[in-house]
Amino acid sequence: MDTRTASTPAPASSPGSSPTPSPASLVVVLGRTTGLGSETLGGKAARLSEMIEAGLPVPPAFCLTTGLFDLFLRETGLGAEIRAAEARDADPGAVRELITAREIPEPLTRAIVAAYEELGRPRVAVRSSACREDSAAQSFAGQHDTVLDVSGDQDLLDAVKVCWASLWSDRAAAYRDGSGPAGSIAVVVQEMVQADVSGVLFTVDPVGARPNRLVVEACCGLGEGLVSGRVSSDFFVVDDRTLEVIEEHVRYKVTKCAPLTPGRIGMTKVDAADRNAPCLTREQLGVLAGLAVEVRSHYGTEQDIEWAMRDGELHLLQARPVTTRPPDRATADGERSPYLRRQSDPVQHGTLWSRMDIGEIFVGLMSPLGLSFAQYYQRHVHGDCAAALGVRDTGDVGLQMGFFQGHVYLNISYTAYLLGQCLPTRDQRHFTKRFVSEEVDLAAYRNPFGTFPGGVEDLLSTVHWVQATATEMLIMKQRAEEMAGSRLYEFDRARQLDLTRMSRRELDAELTRYLGYFHDAHVGYMPYYINAFGFYGILTELCASWLGADGDNLQNRIKTDMSSLRTVASAQEIWGVAQAAKARPSVLKIIDEAPLDEIEERLRGDAEGRAFWDAQVEPFLRANGTRGRQEMELTHPRWIDDPSYIFQMIRRYAADGISVDDLMGRSRAHVEGDGRAVLEKLPLHKRKVLETVISMYSLCSELRETTRMSMITSIWLVRNVVYEVGRRLVAEGVLHSLDEVAFLEFEDVRAYLAGTATEREAFSRAELDERRRRHEYHNRLPEPPLTFVGEHDITQAVRPAADGTRLEGLGSSPGRIMGRARIVEDLVWQADEFQPGEVLVTRYTDASWTPLFAIAGAVVTDIGSMLSHSSIVSREFNVPSVVNTKHATQRINTGDLIVVDGDTGVVEVVEG
Repeated sequence: MDTRTASTPAPASSPGSSPTPSPASLVVVLGRTTGLGSETLGGKAARLSEMIEAGLPVPPAFCLTTGLFDLFLRETGLGAEIRAAEARDADPGAVRELITAREIPEPLTRAIVAAYEELGRPRVAVRSSACREDSAAQSFAGQHDTVLDVSGDQDLLDAVKVCWASLWSDRAAAYRDGSGPAGSIAVVVQEMVQADVSGVLFTVDPVGARPNRLVVEACCGLGEGLVSGRVSSDFFVVDDRTLEVIEEHVRYKVTKCAPLTPGRIGMTKVDAADRNAPCLTREQLGVLAGLAVEVRSHYGTEQDIEWAMRDGELHLLQARPVTTRPPDRATADGERSPYLRRQSDPVQHGTLWSRMDIGEIFVGLMSPLGLSFAQYYQRHVHGDCAAALGVRDTGDVGLQMGFFQGHVYLNISYTAYLLGQCLPTRDQRHFTKRFVSEEVDLAAYRNPFGTFPGGVEDLLSTVHWVQATATEMLIMKQRAEEMAGSRLYEFDRARQLDLTRMSRRELDAELTRYLGYFHDAHVGYMPYYINAFGFYGILTELCASWLGADGDNLQNRIKTDMSSLRTVASAQEIWGVAQAAKARPSVLKIIDEAPLDEIEERLRGDAEGRAFWDAQVEPFLRANGTRGRQEMELTHPRWIDDPSYIFQMIRRYAADGISVDDLMGRSRAHVEGDGRAVLEKLPLHKRKVLETVISMYSLCSELRETTRMSMITSIWLVRNVVYEVGRRLVAEGVLHSLDEVAFLEFEDVRAYLAGTATEREAFSRAELDERRRRHEYHNRLPEPPLTFVGEHDITQAVRPAADGTRLEGLGSSPGRIMGRARIVEDLVWQADEFQPGEVLVTRYTDASWTPLFAIAGAVVTDIGSMLSHSSIVSREFNVPSVVNTKHATQRINTGDLIVVDGDTGVVEVVEG
């Protein structure tokens, strides 16, 4: 990046100019800075000083002025060195290294340490304060550095140099984007608030446009966790006229950002008692809102305020003008349809949308990167998946999927219309009813696309489907074997590559290869998925028709031995690894006692640990390592990227002495015995038909799980390249951290690697910030419905009754059990807390949750269906399950004694 002009410091004083001021005069206490403006104090310090003078509760601080920084450059000779470095177009990192490597002259050191002494030598936060920071035009939020929890003279001096050097950070220059010189920089040294609760407050809704709303986000611990998006936060809206809370959304909070050791900030667990509780009381929110109104009145403009609370006392840490305005009301209320472009009124208002059973890889809120990758799938893969099912006319791929409030939806109406070309789904009801939750009444529904044309078109489509299906039946086993082999080849090949050493052109070639494999893996997988789905539907209808009351849930009980499925087998394999660890006490000691992020390194550094890793962990990761939660979401690490969850489950399985083989053996005995008894009641010909359907369902399910590993491995391969690009963008200063990869657009990544755009052209800071705001807005909204027709108005979203103790959902795995509830929001952080026999209560699950099912007493989810992951795996483990309760995670608390009835779909809290 060229900073030859933008960041050149002021030249040294010329002979005859005014004498150099003393260093002590260039260090000022905030609140005593009358007459000094942002050119001396920097934007942040100037505003903090004004707030202190106004009597607002700001922690005490002093400021190292821009004059002290300029004096540092002159006294050390760095001014000339920096100008020379910029003249030869040196990397900005070289300028930063010049500053951090140079000792601060003794007179300046004495002045800084003296001010620290006057402050009382507390632990402090050292924050950059650039001249144009926190201005009305640009906030520069996050563009310069902050160093937290600093203590001691030398650490303070080192932190000051880090902040000075950040004037030359790539991200700050990118944010300036050539809009003038960088100017100088000041530094704020402020008493550190070891916050119990932190957050931000906007005096205007940053995304919506409704007036008189103060928007508050609050998290446990330090605010850095909230800013980086690594922790869950509560959301409140306060009326700025009455200072009363008018809206709140309390999240289950598992982790917080806090000092781990002196000077080291990191993630740790929230106390169990605080996880379900609001971060702030209504009284505290009223006090905070009153302070915010006072700040807004003082400055006469809308404000973005950072705050913290310690021992019930509120502190304001920063205030800056809101530099972006929310959209107008029409735009804010306009997001009601998953269609990306407006359709005709009958289609716009009559389309049936669903996110039920469209594969757990799409479940839940997705990041902007995840959504854009799903759109890539829609444009380049989904149509060919339809063709693989024997659909002759695959239609307009742009209509087949939709995107709403950060979630992916399948256009059931258009898909049913296209599947009318296939004999099993000629009657659209066979397909449509599988994707409808109780929110939608199909009695009044009419497909706005109509039915697929008859006549010659119908005949051609039927012949095409028959030929394609016959071919599929002949080759499906062979294709599954080939896909399993190619998966291992691609996995092993990828692990031998060093992406960090590749040029942009080489990375582009690698991504192109991976996207080709991604296409083929998904197209190859789809027939197994749909055929298993179809045979399950036939099984359900035959049981209901031939067995009456005896057929209730029979389709769930008479499955053949499913322990060979990779999804379920992964739990058995983790159990096996846990037993191997128990047999090596020194290995188990490392796994039990080391911090999660250090276990792998310690195992590899220990002779017996290395042998265990090579013999047990590596084979497990080769078979299962590309699993992860919500697998189409590229931001989520896979088990091989972060094995923390595996270590948590090893701890759990090793400690509890559980035999997964015994558990599954009991399950198989129950399934086989119950199913055989019911089948014996049928006439021979009907029994043979049912046995054939069961056999085909079992075969397709097994092949589906085998080839599913190819599909999710292909996504992992793509993720590897995207994150290598992310690392390079962080090094270039385009991204502040790898967390911001979540706000990239996948097509921008492709364009950058293809060489059609530079870093600055491909990745706009303004667009990244806008995507972040939109994603945070979606994260605050109530969960959108599983299915709906036409458009959905979030303002009409159903909210749970506060005192409800009974929930009705869908009974998806039979059985009735009473147990203590355990809310699980973060699988990695909470896996070690889950106790055998507890009821797992969560929003939704996917394949990565399977190991917990082996020890759960029952499973309850907010969303789901008979064919969602939680339902299928619960049945495999013979665990009662109720899904689609809507509000279980909000109405049930960890430790509640609850009854789960998987037959009736009822969950009751019997002891709070």
